[in-house]
Amino acid sequence: MTCAAASDARTRRDDLDLPVGFQVQVDLAAVVGGDRRRLLGGSPPKLMRLSEHAASRISADGRLRVADPQSALLARALLTAGVAHPRPMFGPSTDEVTVVIPVRDNQSGLDRLLAALSGRCPVIVVDDGSVTPVDTPIARVIRVDRSLGPAAARNAGAAAADTAFLAFLDSDVVPTAGWLDVLLTHFSDPTVALVAPRIVPLRVDGGPALRYQALCSSLDMGRVEAPVSPGTPVPSVSAAAMVVRRSAFTDVGGFDESMRAAEDVDLCWRLAAVGAAMRYEPIATAAHDHRDTLVDALVWRRHHGTGAALLTDRHRRLAAPVVLSRPMVLVAAGLMSRSTVGLVLAVGMAVVVAARARQRVVELPDAWRAAAVSTVRSMGLGLLQLASALCRAYWPLSIGAAVVSRRARRTLITLAVAEAGVEWVRTELLCPEALPRLGLPMFFAVRRLDDLAYGTGVWQGALHRRRVNALLPSTGPGLVGLPVGGGA
Repeated sequence: MTCAAASDARTRRDDLDLPVGFQVQVDLAAVVGGDRRRLLGGSPPKLMRLSEHAASRISADGRLRVADPQSALLARALLTAGVAHPRPMFGPSTDEVTVVIPVRDNQSGLDRLLAALSGRCPVIVVDDGSVTPVDTPIARVIRVDRSLGPAAARNAGAAAADTAFLAFLDSDVVPTAGWLDVLLTHFSDPTVALVAPRIVPLRVDGGPALRYQALCSSLDMGRVEAPVSPGTPVPSVSAAAMVVRRSAFTDVGGFDESMRAAEDVDLCWRLAAVGAAMRYEPIATAAHDHRDTLVDALVWRRHHGTGAALLTDRHRRLAAPVVLSRPMVLVAAGLMSRSTVGLVLAVGMAVVVAARARQRVVELPDAWRAAAVSTVRSMGLGLLQLASALCRAYWPLSIGAAVVSRRARRTLITLAVAEAGVEWVRTELLCPEALPRLGLPMFFAVRRLDDLAYGTGVWQGALHRRRVNALLPSTGPGLVGLPVGGGA
């Protein structure tokens, strides 16, 4: 490498360094056995080993402050491993942000949103072919005579902006106070391209549809902060409310205007493919005005399902209805056979997986426990994912099998009830927020209808494109266990 090339490489690396003053918080749940040199976390879980010197730079409460290149490298390694979360102390100002609002036939929602923004940033409203054109004196309005879809509307607004950051807000959301300041701090990390708040319900009192969406909206990624990355607990975030770094957004071509559904998922995965970092920040929230009636909610879910076919064409296995490791397939097949031989096969496979996982963390004092807990958790999640897929994307096949086979019928009923029961306990009984109760019978009914609607959209999209990719499961050789990460 020439001196000039080396200098350029250092410059590029320095441009991506975390700034002095940036802090990260080690997830204390990731500390193994009270030893801060061994951290277990991330998705999938990885064991990270720190040197004595690196561990000494982390405070007793798990905080690390970037003060020099070495601490910046350590902070970056902790973030990349998923064992720490960013705690930025500063970020761009709101003067560097343009809010882009796509709207179609929702003047009242637009007025409500603009009132909540309080004029802190320039706002561009893109009227995507409203029957009655929207109007507002406090924002620039770009009108499109014929509706081109939300992706094209957002791109039109982005093209008209000249700031370094873009905040996309749909006209049916209302951000809460301080949302933008919280999200902007994450952009002090130069690798971050996108940050999104938590989507919470604007209204919770009403019929079963509103109450179910308050508990289980597909827009709500939950109460836990996380990196946004395919194959993790937060694989993507909604464009109903997100802030992007304009340069990164432009580099990947913005939203795909050919997509009328799931264009936000596609954007997140294209950003991930080029190595951009994304964050989900639930401290910041935006309230979404969910559909009032069950029919409207189901129609919306069906429409969202139609995007699966295009996602599969672009991103292959990332968009598969179910993604399982081969050991998980054997476990599921054994359990679903409802036979003694099948049960023995499932238990034996689980023991093999746990044993192999233990080999990866054999130096831990409680290696067997860590491996067993990880195996049980991962296999439980895998079974829930499979049950959900059978009730959702594969419901025509599941019902067809249930009609002709008593064993298939019993298995489907068991899986449908068990999956809904687990989700009801998680979202309603264990929910710390004061939300109206739905009750298990109504929760079960609405959840299964929601699955039928989404699955119908998946099949509709696949048939329209004459491609079965969106219906194919994805399997791989990976074991459910604990891969070992590098040291620092």
